[in-house]
Amino acid sequence: MAPTPPERAESVLTRSPSLAPLLARGAVLSPFRRPDPAAAPPRTRLVLPGLRPDPAELAAYAKVCGFPAAADTLPVTYPHVLGFPLAMRLMSARDFPLPLLGLVHTSISVTRHRATPSAAFYDLAVHVDGLAPHRRGTEAAVVTELRSGDELVWESRSTYLARHRTAYSKGPERTEDRELPAVEEWRLPGDLGRRYGAASGDRNPIHLHPLTARLFGFPRAIAHGMWTVARCLAAHGVPDAAEVRAEFRSPVLLPGTVTYAADGGRFALHGGGGRVHLTGEVGPL
Repeated sequence: MAPTPPERAESVLTRSPSLAPLLARGAVLSPFRRPDPAAAPPRTRLVLPGLRPDPAELAAYAKVCGFPAAADTLPVTYPHVLGFPLAMRLMSARDFPLPLLGLVHTSISVTRHRATPSAAFYDLAVHVDGLAPHRRGTEAAVVTELRSGDELVWESRSTYLARHRTAYSKGPERTEDRELPAVEEWRLPGDLGRRYGAASGDRNPIHLHPLTARLFGFPRAIAHGMWTVARCLAAHGVPDAAEVRAEFRSPVLLPGTVTYAADGGRFALHGGGGRVHLTGEVGPL
């Protein structure tokens, strides 16, 4: 019988952490990390109570992602942005076993239990759920929860991959891609990564400029994965109570042209030559 994992230690914050020093600390510690799926993840659960979304920041996010500007409900992906600084605090800490530099966001699943008014106060909580072997390295799962009082109103699970050599050959089962009908073509400007970074706080250098992106092996800056899924969901529409799943398949180079495709609850983002950047699905609870 596997040993029971220790209880998480809850740490209550008084404000959202600043991202810049967290990214810097994660960058400094990254060369000393040796990814191992058997390593123990952090057992800390970070909690930020009494959080109210900033209207100006929310408006900037809605604009860059294509959500309605005057909506009185949070976009379905926005709680991820609220929780991102807490996730970065956990993943940049000394007890996080994966290198922050080069970590790839591979998937996200979201459950919105009901509408989340933009003017309400919420309690936000983030923890690392565990590590798992992946055919391309080691994957960490990060869980974000949004509560109104004692009610869980929104939750997500994101997976992040640290790529390294591994003997593990299995991977998540991937369903056969069914070609979806094209709906719209989007031309993405070269500064999209900087604009989304300003709205979300995620200023990872791979998204900001061709020169900094080349340091990590990309020929040009790439769009944020969370921008691609947010833009698709803004076009698709999401019920108040819904489940969303998305898998990030390949980077979107900036500037560039992509095609949004959808049919029923399924959606995808394609590039030239039939390349698939993103696949996803929306369904009611």
